[in-house]
Amino acid sequence: MPKIVRFHQAGGPEVLKVEELAPAAPGPGEVRLKVQAIGLNRAECLFRAGMYLSVPAYPARIGYEAAGVVDAIGPGVTGLAVGDRVSTIPAFDMAQYGMYGDWTIAPAAACAAYPDNLSPEQGAAIWMQYITAWGALIEFGKLQRGQVALITAASSSVGLAAIQVAKTAGAMAIAATRKPDKRARLLAAGADHVIVTEQEDLPKRVAEITGNQGANIIFDPVSGPYVETLAQAAAHHGVLFIYGLLDMRPTPFPMLPAFQKGLSLRAYTLFEVTYDPAALARAKRFVYDGLQSGALKPILDERRFSLDQIVEAHRYMESNAQFGKIVVRV
Repeated sequence: MPKIVRFHQAGGPEVLKVEELAPAAPGPGEVRLKVQAIGLNRAECLFRAGMYLSVPAYPARIGYEAAGVVDAIGPGVTGLAVGDRVSTIPAFDMAQYGMYGDWTIAPAAACAAYPDNLSPEQGAAIWMQYITAWGALIEFGKLQRGQVALITAASSSVGLAAIQVAKTAGAMAIAATRKPDKRARLLAAGADHVIVTEQEDLPKRVAEITGNQGANIIFDPVSGPYVETLAQAAAHHGVLFIYGLLDMRPTPFPMLPAFQKGLSLRAYTLFEVTYDPAALARAKRFVYDGLQSGALKPILDERRFSLDQIVEAHRYMESNAQFGKIVVRV
């Protein structure tokens, strides 16, 4: 019997259950996928815990990113055919659709082909990370050649994607990470500089690296009180993009550096891109071009999980031990 992942109450990873469920037929504007790989995202941990932008309706499916093959098409769908190899773009409400399972229903508009030279695991590691980084750094941040991007939580899938995106713009990428064990891998992944925040004074190091100019864009998923430290590292008229709530404590507005520097602090999600057809088209073109040229290359964590190990996979994601995208083989 085919399997899916659901949860029946909010909580920790242990609430995720692998359950048998016969595949449903796709409705209007939908397709059904035979899933080959799933990409995990921290947003799914928040959704599972009942602390996300959308509220789960139990029993709730979960997940934004899957790569698979179209095996059924609903009424009104054009541009896709049975047998097409696609991966899903986070352009839907997770309370309505969830990708974890060996089959799933997805909006046809949220399905996109991925390059033939990529594996399903790589295909499931494209859209969330690259669109999130592109939207902040390029679409809204207008990062330019010679400018500086400071990227926190840099060993995450989105952080590593942001390093690659910043380099395509000709900008300097400064990666921030808490512990020294990831320094060498971040440099190998393309970071121009790495700041280990448990050992180094971040604003001081950014000032040294940039000749006291600071970072034009700061890209941060952590939020919380550390935002005040990040603000000290910003350039005049810099922008601090906050795209996550990993800290979970209240986030203060850094008033003094904001006045001193004309600093902007901006909450951001990739849905600003994926819910806008024109912006999404620009993002997809950027990603396709980058994948073709080699400027963008998904970095996968070395650990692999099966669907039956989904609880362990979520625990691993919450440990912050990963380097790159955590994927589940189906």
